[in-house]
Amino acid sequence: MNNSVINRFAIRGGIGLSLALALTLSSCKDEENPTTVINTSPGQSIQSSSAKPSWGPTITPQMLAIIEELGRLNPTPIQTLSAQEARTKPSFKDAVNSLLSKNSITLPATGVTKTERMIPGYNNVPIRIVVYTPSGVASSAPVIVYMHGGGWVIASPEVYEYSTLALAKNTGAIVVSVDYRLAPENKFPTAHEDSYAAYKWVKENAASLGGNPAKVAVAGESAGGNMAITTALLARDRGLALPVHILSVFPVANNDLNTASYNTYASAMPLNKPSIMWFVDKYFNTTADGDNALISLTDVANLNGLPPVTIIGAEIDPLQTEGMQLRDKLQAAGVSVTYQLYTGVTHEFFGMYSIVPEAAQAQALAARQLNAAFR
Repeated sequence: MNNSVINRFAIRGGIGLSLALALTLSSCKDEENPTTVINTSPGQSIQSSSAKPSWGPTITPQMLAIIEELGRLNPTPIQTLSAQEARTKPSFKDAVNSLLSKNSITLPATGVTKTERMIPGYNNVPIRIVVYTPSGVASSAPVIVYMHGGGWVIASPEVYEYSTLALAKNTGAIVVSVDYRLAPENKFPTAHEDSYAAYKWVKENAASLGGNPAKVAVAGESAGGNMAITTALLARDRGLALPVHILSVFPVANNDLNTASYNTYASAMPLNKPSIMWFVDKYFNTTADGDNALISLTDVANLNGLPPVTIIGAEIDPLQTEGMQLRDKLQAAGVSVTYQLYTGVTHEFFGMYSIVPEAAQAQALAARQLNAAFR
């Protein structure tokens, strides 16, 4: 990233991505006995015995075990790599799988089937969607359009598959994971517009998937958590029916690199200030993109008229503060918001429910919120 970009984001903000003292705020209700399917962590005995790092003094032993395994598999800082190199490196999903394998833990089958198809993306360029269909799904089932994380630069539906499998299993909904185009090959706003195009396609073609076009929600993590919100904003502004619910997990919500959580967790893993600057540099055309309403949800965007939103946050995450700011901005706009922060976990924890109990709790909360919206 050139110095002008870095300096602007040091002042005006930055962007985060592609990861609880269960803090219950707004309308959030954290039930003690969720009835969803994936609500336990069969690998929770996998724990690190190492001293807690200075950047994460509250980190749980399960979370630390995954971070350590990821560091072993992929020790190279992402900001030293090209985008193409970064896409070939092991991910947090690989770290989870490695630990499960080392401990001879086999996860039960989900009964979710996976298919793919191509649909028109932004400017009618074909993009891939991956469709996850639960076994025994009812005809005219609800649909969740899901956007993966990765800072608009790396990752894929497959990297975030544990999240989409859980959402499908726990809600009985068909999950459509969008393989939006990545930067730097495709700069802002391509990923945002691809995500909107996928939502529009689902609204118009849900029946071809066995879905109900009147029961479509949007969801996403990190950069995808941002695009879950912006997809609804674009639908509102372009006259398309809104989703029934928005699930936004540790979202990018503004362009401020000097928030409390950015300062506290500047060196955290797996997401930190240097990696965020790297992502921003790859996706943005110029620094002005950081002030676009699709990026700066808390400072620029008009959030009026959105459907109910659930925001899930991680404590050890530079994006923690902006998730709270997004909650406050939505509330001020009259939007119903459910917010919950989980302590001891980092960015990207949501799909780690096989090992991290807090992730299983977050998945259960997400399912309850979505199921209520689908009724």
